[in-house]
Amino acid sequence: MNLTSPSQVKSWCIGNGFHPNRTLGQNFLIDRNALDAMVAASGVAAGQRVLEIGSGLGVLTEALLAAGTSVTAIEKDSRLVAYLQGWAERLAGHPEAGRLRIIEADALELPLDELFAVPFDACVSNLPYSVGTRILLDIARHPNAPARITVMVQKEVAERFVAGGGEKARGQAGVWLQRDYDVTLVRQVRASCFWPRPEVGSAIVRLTRRPCPLAAEERQCFEELTRTAFMHRRKQMGAVLRDIPALAAAGIDPKSRAETLTNQQWLALAQSVWREQRNSPLGPALARRTS
Repeated sequence: MNLTSPSQVKSWCIGNGFHPNRTLGQNFLIDRNALDAMVAASGVAAGQRVLEIGSGLGVLTEALLAAGTSVTAIEKDSRLVAYLQGWAERLAGHPEAGRLRIIEADALELPLDELFAVPFDACVSNLPYSVGTRILLDIARHPNAPARITVMVQKEVAERFVAGGGEKARGQAGVWLQRDYDVTLVRQVRASCFWPRPEVGSAIVRLTRRPCPLAAEERQCFEELTRTAFMHRRKQMGAVLRDIPALAAAGIDPKSRAETLTNQQWLALAQSVWREQRNSPLGPALARRTS
């Protein structure tokens, strides 16, 4: 079956009594140009290990295997898992045989320590709209996360991921991802490139890991700070943190708000607050500072 042929994908679904589940984000990519752009953006190469979340009918899986990679495909829907397993069995004797591993699982419940025991070179996924952000954050924040992550998400979600300090779309998810990765919006993808057609367009986002200066304790402080600040995003930072010296040490105006801060300022603030917590005789918790 040609997985970029709308007529063939629809025919398979009708013939197998399969009705795409909107709740599970089952919008199948059916555009060859968008598929090629996704693989090209990922930069994967032969011999690399790739993680794919939400394989669906395997259009991206097939392209990644064709690029010479070994793919671990995660799929929640048992009906699609059965299709993928049948497809894998038909690969017997083909050069791609043995390079595909299929796991039936909910990506939100994956034991990531076990999955990432042997690190992947990349993660390349067309993520389900409803839980895509949660899945991406879980993966990207893991100590053994892939150095390169390429995902397809809703356009407005992609804009939040890449937004910098002071931009309207700036939010907690983007700040967390940008702590460890350079995040780039590679290309927008029209809704017509999927079947069933979603109500909104999508975008390809590429994340490339870079060194982060924060120690483990400072990383936890970073997340607690940003979570609290964005929960109260209408408040000025001076009112949220109530620690003017820490703000001053990080070069942050107490009158600024969470979405105006750059990631460098968030990093500096986390380090400043952690130093004060560590050196305080009482060891005050961040929650006490932000209450």
